[in-house]
Amino acid sequence: MHKSVPNGASHLTRSTEDEVRRAPNILWIVTTQWRAQATGYAGDPNARTPHLDALAADSVNYAQAVTPHPFGPFARAALLTGVLSPENGVRDYFDPLPVEVPTIADRLQECGYATAFFGKWHLFQRDQQADLVGPAHARIVVPPERRGGFECWEGFESGFLLNDPWLHGTRLPEPTQFAGYQSDVICDRAAGWIHDFGNPMTESGKDSRGRSCGSQTAVRQSPASGIRNRNWFCVVSLEPPHPPYTAPVPVGGGKWNPGALVLPPNVPRGGDVEMISRRELAGYYAHVEATDRAIGRLLAAAPGEDTVVVFTSVHGDMHGAHGLFRKGWPYEESVRVPLLVRVPGAREMARRGVVDPALVSLVDLPDLALGWAKGGAPVVEAEFQRISMPSVVQLPRQCDRAWRGGRTLGRKLVLGADGVPWLFFDLDRDPGEEINLCNDPSRAAEVEAFRQRL
Repeated sequence: MHKSVPNGASHLTRSTEDEVRRAPNILWIVTTQWRAQATGYAGDPNARTPHLDALAADSVNYAQAVTPHPFGPFARAALLTGVLSPENGVRDYFDPLPVEVPTIADRLQECGYATAFFGKWHLFQRDQQADLVGPAHARIVVPPERRGGFECWEGFESGFLLNDPWLHGTRLPEPTQFAGYQSDVICDRAAGWIHDFGNPMTESGKDSRGRSCGSQTAVRQSPASGIRNRNWFCVVSLEPPHPPYTAPVPVGGGKWNPGALVLPPNVPRGGDVEMISRRELAGYYAHVEATDRAIGRLLAAAPGEDTVVVFTSVHGDMHGAHGLFRKGWPYEESVRVPLLVRVPGAREMARRGVVDPALVSLVDLPDLALGWAKGGAPVVEAEFQRISMPSVVQLPRQCDRAWRGGRTLGRKLVLGADGVPWLFFDLDRDPGEEINLCNDPSRAAEVEAFRQRL
């Protein structure tokens, strides 16, 4: 977990001994660029997400959840390590996750879990001169020692190929192209591993960090059978609904009329911003719907009676809000992410379908997973969550500066790289963040008190 700081930070409340229960399997479904607003259960009139809506009805919906860093590699590093960037070793967009940094896979294996990862990695070295979109990055081979300690790893570095992805890993020594929509391919591969518990053994019988993977017979047994010696932890990492938004979706998906989309008030009207926003959102919502269907099939394959399910995203997308696009920005559209948590057991029934305003960050998820693995019922208690962009990502339409800040339930303060306040919003009165109070004399004492906490 990230370090505690004076005057408020995340910490976990552990369950008492009489609350200890049998350790569950744990499934993380992690998407990319899926902002918190873009689901049916969140009230988005444009979103068709029946499978996630059903999951939300059976889960706790952390409606105030945030990413600590609204850009892929930084957020993924924090998510897997429980340590904020750059303290986890990822300061720049092209920085790989240091091999010596322990991940949640390492920690859960110490608890006896079998671990698997499927899909987008985005934490290895990439050629900065190669095209970001295309097979050059999609076919980069991530060596075993760079796979975060996962026993079974099957994925791709990046490449943004939303169709016909290239996969390699424990069971695929060379990059192999799979026909189909990326979310379908990844979810189906993960569902197959869940069904028969996969085969996390390498040819040497060791995992990616040289440890024994345990009994091959035991891990091959079906989780559904209830006859197994190890619980499992599986991460399913999907690129959609990330751009390119013009990429095709599977036949049978819906179509969105750009002119009929409902835009929030903070998207400027009547110019290029509105035109681009409507055009891109039409493709975005098509990928949202297609990925929702793939997630539905994955959830149907996971044994619900003994599996914790987490659904989230590494960051959102501005989609024209405040005249801006893409991510890296400190605004809600970029920073807030969906977070559903379904915990099995009769004791959790009363919490299902609850909208919880707790301030939870992706960086908290590793400690939550450890709490579940130890048979507990961990809860995040935080007065505020830290958010930041450790460096500028020199890509088109992304945030143009490094910044750091914090968010409470009702306020958000953002400082520039020089420590000078840049943005201050009263989220209670101004949820669309249309009034920057940073230079309001009547808020000066409040801004300074918040700044001291950072």
